Amino acid sequence: MQETWDGSRPAKDVFVRIADPIAWWAARFPGLPALGEEDRVLSYRDVDARAGRLAETLADRGLVEGDRLFIVGENGLAMALSVLAAAKLGAWAVPINARLSQGEIDAIRDHARPRLAVYTDIVSDHAAEHGVRHGAVAVPELQDMGVSLAAFDDAGDPVDERGDDPTDRVAVMIYTSGTTGQPKGVMLTHRNLLFVAARSGESRRVEPGDRIYGVLPISHVFGLASVFLGNMYMGGRVDLVSRFSAERALQAIEGGSISLFNGVPQMYARLLELTTIRGRRLDPGRIRYLSSGGAPLDLGLKKRVEAAFGVPLHNGYGMTETAPTIAVTDMDRPRDDDTVGEIVAGVDVRVVDDRGTVVPAGSVGEIQVAGPLVMKGYYKAPEETAAVRDGVWFRTGDLGRLSADGLVYVVGRKKELIIRSGFNVYPPEVEAAIAQHPDVALCAVVGRPAQDGNEEVVAFVQPIQGRSPSAGDLAAFVADRLSPYKRPGRWEMRQSLPATAAGKILKHRLDG
Repeated sequence: MQETWDGSRPAKDVFVRIADPIAWWAARFPGLPALGEEDRVLSYRDVDARAGRLAETLADRGLVEGDRLFIVGENGLAMALSVLAAAKLGAWAVPINARLSQGEIDAIRDHARPRLAVYTDIVSDHAAEHGVRHGAVAVPELQDMGVSLAAFDDAGDPVDERGDDPTDRVAVMIYTSGTTGQPKGVMLTHRNLLFVAARSGESRRVEPGDRIYGVLPISHVFGLASVFLGNMYMGGRVDLVSRFSAERALQAIEGGSISLFNGVPQMYARLLELTTIRGRRLDPGRIRYLSSGGAPLDLGLKKRVEAAFGVPLHNGYGMTETAPTIAVTDMDRPRDDDTVGEIVAGVDVRVVDDRGTVVPAGSVGEIQVAGPLVMKGYYKAPEETAAVRDGVWFRTGDLGRLSADGLVYVVGRKKELIIRSGFNVYPPEVEAAIAQHPDVALCAVVGRPAQDGNEEVVAFVQPIQGRSPSAGDLAAFVADRLSPYKRPGRWEMRQSLPATAAGKILKHRLDG
């Protein structure tokens, strides 16, 4: 057995299940560090063996192929190992962020009807509380993982996928936050997740010796496929962090242990806000790669982050239903504009009008996607699945354009488009202008009905801590950056904006 990496790595598209790349590294380079949680570090051999033992424990308690395994928790070894253990059994992992409310978690449980549930008590008081409600108990075999386990008498029948290619069987079901607040179970196959994992790790040039700050929730597809599985595919080490703290993240970055950081725009805004408050420059340590996803990245924030870290902030685009990565900026061709990047090799993208006709390069329309990354469907929702399909094409619901040289630009969600005085207003464009103000930490723009039958542009603003910009200040600031019909007619100041654990602002929860 070799303990030192010799430069070899697994080929793309050769594995059957999402746990297989870890087994590949464990067999060839067993001593390489794979996962960290606080002071505890597991090698690839440890991860593969521990996931296998967990799978045996779950099987002894009745979990079989096609069952759903509920995983309620936050990032840590227990969450990661539970996902891998389910894959080894052919069960569906259903990772749920423990910070969801009781009602939200119970509604998802009632829909998924899992046979067993794991609660990551050691890293999450919220998980422990949900476990108590569901009758979870400690299991001797799992004592070292710091979890409790519950079994449900009303579990649904296992899903029979024996007629499917093994790679097209469901590996993980992610429940989306949804723009309407009604989550859906997105069935992602082993092929979906392995396709994205291989290309995500490759796009970042990940290799053994790299250390990744794994704060994006594994319960979210960005944290699951792109960060956790993507780096595991390439032999990197992922330090799992249960929740984001700008103070802790800066400590890890400036301490020189982290080489890659993947975040959402709100995380980068908080890091810059903290450096402003403390009054000294950020030390990037050994950071060589930064990327942003999960929400629109405005150009002003991108430029400020790049100035602070001294490396490009790479952008990307994807969604839960595409596992997630559709496009990403290339490391060798960093961009200074707001493109979300080049289409991932093996993925097809087209932009169409309301009649389904492909529009010319540079024209705005709905982005549609085809390829191995598109989900199997929504669980127990065939009509909703059919509604987002156009033959092989998946309707993203996002508005965007393709440049003549193949770059993707996203301008907003179809459902969030604001019609003002007969003109289209795309919220991300307005948000990007507002976010350039030095006192703004976060912002969100929505449309609201106006008395004249029009739509009013409303801006919700979260100032940087200790700052208090007025509506007049902000209106004057955007006056020479936005056409009159795009300018907010109303400004609402908030101490904080509602967001998912992955940092996506929940616009349907904004009042005013």
